[in-house]
Amino acid sequence: MQNFERRRDRFDFFDRMQSPAVNLCFRMDLPDFRPWCKAQGLAPFHVLLCAVLRAVLQVENFRYRVLDGEVIMIDRLHPSFTVVNQHFDLNLAYFDWSDDVREFVARGQAAREEASGMLDMDMQYGDLSPRAAKERVFVTCMPWLDFTAIQHPMASLATPDIPSLAWGKFRDGPDGLQLPFSVQAHHGFVDGYHIHQFAQQVARELDAIMM
Repeated sequence: MQNFERRRDRFDFFDRMQSPAVNLCFRMDLPDFRPWCKAQGLAPFHVLLCAVLRAVLQVENFRYRVLDGEVIMIDRLHPSFTVVNQHFDLNLAYFDWSDDVREFVARGQAAREEASGMLDMDMQYGDLSPRAAKERVFVTCMPWLDFTAIQHPMASLATPDIPSLAWGKFRDGPDGLQLPFSVQAHHGFVDGYHIHQFAQQVARELDAIMM
């Protein structure tokens, strides 16, 4: 927590605000990993999800959370993401982490199939301990939209400590792949520079996966 203590005054400044969230939408530039996914028989969404969550764990500022009024730093994640069911209603998919990308993708696909078959919303996160509930990021994907802005829901305007991430429609870019990406986080933890670091790290994680 040494790095956090250096910026505690920034945390105190933003945490006193009614809404301490920072919310940025931007074009993320990535290596085009789709041909590699096709050759490997892996779903691009789940490979990108793996890279995104690995990047979260690599950028320390995205690992800070608030628990019982104190700032903590998590060291693992419980993956989850949104899906739609047969009626195009939103549901939540959960699965256990794996460091192996193939196992990660397999578990994510199984979770998607299970969640997309449910009529009622899966609320199993309510069974997590308060600490485990902080070991998440909120992830959604809207592959139909090339969006330019988004407002993420929050249980309370004053508690945006769990980052919310969203991305949209892939498109070819001049040097690879581009997609709209949104990051919402507590401004006491995350500045624009950290979001820049995170975006670069996602690209590095994809490169590492394809090696």
